Amino acid sequence: MGGRIVYRVGLLLLPFGLAIAALGTGDLRAKMGVAVSCALILLWALRGAPKCRRDAGWVVAALCLSAAGDWFLSNKGHREAYFLAGIALFFGAHMGYLTYACHQGRLQRTVLGALLCVYLSYYVFCLRPAIPRPALALAVLLYLLISCVVLSAAWGMRMRPRLKWPYVTGIGLIVVSDTLISFNEFLGWKWWNWLILPTYYLAQLCVSWTVLAQDPSEALPRTGRAVDE
Repeated sequence: MGGRIVYRVGLLLLPFGLAIAALGTGDLRAKMGVAVSCALILLWALRGAPKCRRDAGWVVAALCLSAAGDWFLSNKGHREAYFLAGIALFFGAHMGYLTYACHQGRLQRTVLGALLCVYLSYYVFCLRPAIPRPALALAVLLYLLISCVVLSAAWGMRMRPRLKWPYVTGIGLIVVSDTLISFNEFLGWKWWNWLILPTYYLAQLCVSWTVLAQDPSEALPRTGRAVDE
């Protein structure tokens, strides 16, 4: 079983190579290829494990929506509609990550409360005054809220540490990457732009690692409880 898991995780060398290519060339095909190749690898590697594949389907959907979001954001120019479409697609990706996390545990309310305190303050005092268009401001708020919920759900996953923490790290890196994008797009802070894509690609690799490395015998039964009481 251990050798099979090592083999599965080794498959991530392909998206890792595409990430390096995307960072080096800026080619959109390589950018989208990181998420798409991760999704295809998950589908192929887990084809003989129905329970894991059923749960992994949510991550696969999230990765595919992320690739579509990459296309819209890479081609948005000054078109707000493309930017909103990108936000909507990444919102859908977060829903996929959230569903997978909730199938493995429950929402961690303490973490959620801390995240909301930080990010709602950031939105009210920094982002909202910098976004003049109400539709865009609402989209950003909703995206901020779902990001906090997903990270708190990942934190509440009941999995072995070698599986849980890469997933938490991956979702956390997505939140970091999105925060850096908001610095650039709305506040004009460009000092950290060089970190946006590396954190984003590493996030996809971390999330895929968790799904690939999961032993079917470690899968949790669905209890229907998604909230920590």
